[in-house]
Parts: sequence; C-alpha cells; structure tokens
Amino acid sequence: QVHLVESGGGLVQPGGSLRLSCAASGSIFRLNTMAWYRQAPGKERELVAAIASDGSTNYADSVKGRFTISRDNAKNTVYLQMNSLKPEDTAVYYCKMRGMTFVSRRYDDYWGQGTQVTVSS
Repeated sequence: QVHLVESGGGLVQPGGSLRLSCAASGSIFRLNTMAWYRQAPGKERELVAAIASDGSTNYADSVKGRFTISRDNAKNTVYLQMNSLKPEDTAVYYCKMRGMTFVSRRYDDYWGQGTQVTVSS
C-alpha cells in the first residue's frame, strides 16, 4: 500500500502564500503522475494542478500564474506553492498520486486525507 500525508494548510489573509506538501510512504516501486485537487463546501472536487513523471505540468485556469506544482522524486513528495491567494481558493486540498507497489506491480490511484486552506481577512 501507499500512504500519503499532506501538510502545510492553514489560515491566510488574501494576497498571502502557503506551501502544501504531500509525502508518500509504503512499498513504493514507482510513482507516476502527482496532482493536487480541492473541494470547497457544496462543490465538486476539482483538479488544481498536476505534474507528470517527466516534469510536465498543467494547471486549472483559475490558478495559473499563482500556483506552482513541483515534485522531489527522491523524497516521493509533491508540493504546491500557492501565492496571491484569494478567498475563492478556500477549500480542502487533497493530493493524489498514481503509483505502483512492489506487491501489485500495477498502477493505482492513492489519495491523501486532505488539508484545509482558508483564505480570509
């Protein structure tokens, strides 16, 4: 199994910054795409940003130019640097990794438990 642990959420004022981290542990053989999603109250979960194993990235239009996703393959960790935060960025943020374990030898999607980000004055 692969276990994901997120950190870095919290309360920040509009215009502020936060950096989220998500570290994977377990019997990991290989990790492919890593991504961040978010879910605001009463809304569906949406993709925020994703990064492939070759480092290519894609972002939701609403966060382009403000958020940056990156990964450290040696640490099995993905990051989300969030700048110029707005109240509408308030949500629970979840990381997702597509990974293969030594046991399964197939790719499955794994999710973190979520971390709350609140943007408010």
